[in-house]
Amino acid sequence: MKKNFLSGLMIAALVVSCTKSTSKTETVENPDGSVTTTTTVSESGLGVDTAKINDVKEKTESRIDAAGEKIDNIAEDAKSKMDATADKTKENLQKAGQDIKTEANKVGKDVKDAAAKGAGKVEEGAKKLREDLDR
Repeated sequence: MKKNFLSGLMIAALVVSCTKSTSKTETVENPDGSVTTTTTVSESGLGVDTAKINDVKEKTESRIDAAGEKIDNIAEDAKSKMDATADKTKENLQKAGQDIKTEANKVGKDVKDAAAKGAGKVEEGAKKLREDLDR
């Protein structure tokens, strides 16, 4: 779209700059007393070589195409880098989530073990207290 617009502007500028327009108005009084006005418009080229114009046009279009391709390549590279970064971030977040889950399970197990040991000690204390009270 941009290429077509720029090419059109360039061609229009060349066409306008390569033509010269002259208008001439003549007023003639006829023998019967009526007046006739004649306007003559003449357009002439400035002697510009159209082969050179076409050559410049082709070079400009090829440069515009090359610039468009560079822009597309840069955009594609940026997209690829962004996708790679997003994938890596996703992997890191998943790993962090797994690590948190693993550590939470370990903490839960440690809490259960500590509670079991505490309960065992309470039971032992209760047994000793009973034995002492029974004596």
